[in-house]
Amino acid sequence: MTATDVFSVKGKGCLVTGAAMGIGFGIARRLVRSGANVLLVDKDEQALARAAQELAGGAGSARTFGADVADEAAAPDAVARCVEHFRSLDVLVNNAGIYPQVPAMKMPVEQFDQVLRVNLRSAFLFSKAAATRMIAQGGGGRIVNIASVDSFHPSMVGLAAYDASKGGLRMLTESLALELAPHGILVNAIAPGGITTEGTQRPLTGSGMNEAQMKAMVQQMIDAKIPLKRMGEPDDIATVALFLASDASRYMTGSTVVVDGGMLLS
Repeated sequence: MTATDVFSVKGKGCLVTGAAMGIGFGIARRLVRSGANVLLVDKDEQALARAAQELAGGAGSARTFGADVADEAAAPDAVARCVEHFRSLDVLVNNAGIYPQVPAMKMPVEQFDQVLRVNLRSAFLFSKAAATRMIAQGGGGRIVNIASVDSFHPSMVGLAAYDASKGGLRMLTESLALELAPHGILVNAIAPGGITTEGTQRPLTGSGMNEAQMKAMVQQMIDAKIPLKRMGEPDDIATVALFLASDASRYMTGSTVVVDGGMLLS
């Protein structure tokens, strides 16, 4: 196989959660440009429509499915819609996530539970629904979970719920990789560091910071903690997701690939 063949995802049916913007949209865009057919799942239907319009005319195709990933019915419904559109589900990317910044001692339990429902429980539900379909199809499949460097080390005070969810997601990745290996389904994760997205450019929910303070905090983090001296871009994560979705990663499962500009070195 040529290098082009090894990294090909042409014709694969893919599902990406939280795909209307940010890292999720970056991954969907890279997959579509590489010839994959992608179902974009997000609860923001207006943003989904804009995303689909931007992806029109790519080597692959993009369709949308509006749903709240915290809803238990969303996963099987999304998988069914993906198969309806593309005839198969070959790649699942669990990207949807929220990150309210609230100290643990001040966080209501309902908010803690919501972070776990969106960031961790939804990944379990979507992985279960996707793997069921992949097993029925035969031929294996790929599941890619978007974790975080915070699954290894907390980056700041106020992200206890987020950190717990991403730590759990990293271990869920390993457990599912072990369970699904006999079916040829490879399960890996990506741990991004600081990535410039619509969300990270706004003050964190509950932080009490204004936009200028948020920008100053981000610059301070870059100067102090990122050896490459820049924030990452969504496509820095998307290219790794493409690798994990392709045959280039055929002997990898249960791994977490850190993509952080060296942040964990600091």
